[in-house]
This record gives sequence, structure tokens and C-alpha cells, in this order.
Amino acid sequence: MLRVGLTGGMGSGKSMVAALLAQCGASIIDSDRIAHEVVRPGTDGLRAVIGEFGEGILAMDGSLDRSALAGRVFSDAGARARLNAIVHPLIAARSAELVAAASAEAIVVQDIPLLVEVGMATRFPLVIVVHADAAVRLRRLVEQRGMAESDAAARLAAQATDQQHRAAADIWLDNSGNRDGTLSAVDRLWSQRLVPFETNLRHRRPAARACTPVVVAPDDGWPAQAQRAIARIAALAGRRAHRLDHIGSTAVPGLDAKDVLDIQVVVADLATAQRLADNLVAAGLIRRDGRWSDTARDGTAWEKAMATNADPGRAVNCHIRPADSPAWRDSILLRDWLRAHPDGVREYAELKHRLAAQQWNSIDGYATAKSPFVASALDRAQRWAARTGWLVG
Repeated sequence: MLRVGLTGGMGSGKSMVAALLAQCGASIIDSDRIAHEVVRPGTDGLRAVIGEFGEGILAMDGSLDRSALAGRVFSDAGARARLNAIVHPLIAARSAELVAAASAEAIVVQDIPLLVEVGMATRFPLVIVVHADAAVRLRRLVEQRGMAESDAAARLAAQATDQQHRAAADIWLDNSGNRDGTLSAVDRLWSQRLVPFETNLRHRRPAARACTPVVVAPDDGWPAQAQRAIARIAALAGRRAHRLDHIGSTAVPGLDAKDVLDIQVVVADLATAQRLADNLVAAGLIRRDGRWSDTARDGTAWEKAMATNADPGRAVNCHIRPADSPAWRDSILLRDWLRAHPDGVREYAELKHRLAAQQWNSIDGYATAKSPFVASALDRAQRWAARTGWLVG
């Protein structure tokens, strides 16, 4: 099973995208619909809302007058918080029941309007944000929902910003244009990413990667993508993670690299590392079989656990290292030295391109060929650390 979070601002077309995904075969869990269910007449939810806000929020037939309730809470953050404290746990419990009832092969899309606002992005291996330009959303709310322009503008202003939505989005689906364009984008998303992602997760199979290195220009989006991966891992690891870091070449601004995010997790010991690697399937990462180790500069091998992406759209290597391994400190030191030394970045990039132009039977051979540079860079980094007083942050 693959669980996907779907969100977007009012008027973005999120409901249309949910309907399109349902036509593809997704199981849709609609939080808005559940929010209505849990406060129907006779429910504990409605009784709790009445207890908090009084019978003035009821319609003549005894049902919840949502407009009256909105008038009470929209401009009062404290009242919204009290309402959310009642309703959100009920929605979460019902959603969990529906997820548990889904088939093992399902792609479950949870349509959650306030996913970003309530901090739920880390609960999903993948988050889709449906976007439309602010002017487009405002026009849709006025023309399609009959809202007054001032009311629509106030509602939009109270929601998460585009920047906040982008920070949470693994997939940014622009629905500012026509429906046909969105339909094509959803079809591609379903067939090229969601279906293979679910299949890989179900079979505990890492996504396929190229056998030979492909070095690309640096991407300004790498740090944000790494932070999303780190947040998911942190949510699962809890206190087991002593620290989490974005390491490797994609963590160095301006450095050409393979488009693979390297994430490091430091834990107490190897047994903890192995258990955590198994747990990361909930974040879309698959534990790699076999024994994995780092070779220290004195030749000592230090074992670690590895997990990699099941998502074909975002390559990730998660290195889970015991706290007594020197490799985790070296990884951070090399990253920070490169960040501080543009000449080292240029030297490393030139080496990468020279090696990538050669013929390789596997990525391992390419990585081994870089080892002399890495060893030399670490020697220079150690001297730099001693000279500058560098410490692991």
C-alpha cells in the first residue's frame, strides 16, 4: 500500500484532482466528507461541539449550521483551536479505519485541505500539492461557489502560503490552466510514479537506478527535498536519532553531482540502525539487504545500515551509522570543508565529470575511483578543522 497526502488551497482544483486519481484507481479518503460525518446529528462529535459553542450553532433541524459555526471561529484563533481539538482526532480516527480497510495493493490518497497548516506532511511518503495562481483561485471561488470577493480573499489569506505549500510538496501540480492539461499531468503521475512506487513498497524493492553515473548541474531544490526526507525520517526515528544531516555532494551548493540525496542518521548502535532501516518503509525507504560498511582512514571497517528509495521519482540514500563510527563525523566535515572551499568544489566536479565519461559496470566502481580524492580532501579538511576550530554543529 502507498499512502499519499493530497492538499491545496481553496479554489486550486484539489477536488478535481482527487476525482481524476479516483478514476485512475486510487482509493480516496476525503477529510472534508469525514468532517461532516463526525458531527452529524446524534454523534459524540456534534454533542462536543454544542458543549463548546452552544446550541446557537445548530440549524432548525438539529444539524450543524456550518455557516453559523464558521462565523464563530473564522476570525478567532482560540475558537478555531478549540474546534480543531474536538474534530481533528475524530477525523484522524475515522481516516485510520478507512486506511486499515484498504487492500494491500491500494494507492490510498488522503484529501486533506489543511495538511500543511496542521503539520501532517511527514505522515505520508509522498505529498501532492495542487496549485493555482491566487487570481485564478479567487475568481473560481467567486464564480463557482458564489462567495463574496471580500470573503473569498479573507479565506485565501488565512490559508498556508504558496511558499509553505512548496516546502511540503513532493509533487507540485499546477492547475492554473485548462482541465485537459491537468488530466494529462495526473495520468503521467499515476502511471510513471504512483503505481511503480506502490509496487516497490509492497515488494520491499528499491526503485531502479542507472548502473552508470550521470553527473548533473547543481539543483537549487536539493536542500528542500532533503529536508522533506529528513523530516519524514525524524518523525519515524524519534529519540533513536541522535542527529540527522543532509550530506554528500547534493549538500554542497554549486557542486555538480548525481541526482541522489544522501541523508545520514546517527543512532546508538548497529542493532538500532538495522531496526530503524526496517521501519523506514513507512517513509517510502526500503532497507538494503546485505552488510554495509564504511572504511575508516586507518582501514577499519565500520558497519552501518542502508535504506534507499522506493519512489522512482526521488533517489535517496539513507546511511544509518552507529554513534561510535568515525564515518558520520567525516561525512559532515567533508561537506563543510567543501562548502568553505570553492577550489575544492571545482576540483571535485572536474573529477566527477572525467570519471563519468568512462565506462563503468556499476556505480560501485565509480565510487571507488573517487576514493583517492575523498581521502585527500579529508586530510585537508582535518587540517582546516584544527586551524579554524571547526566542530560538528
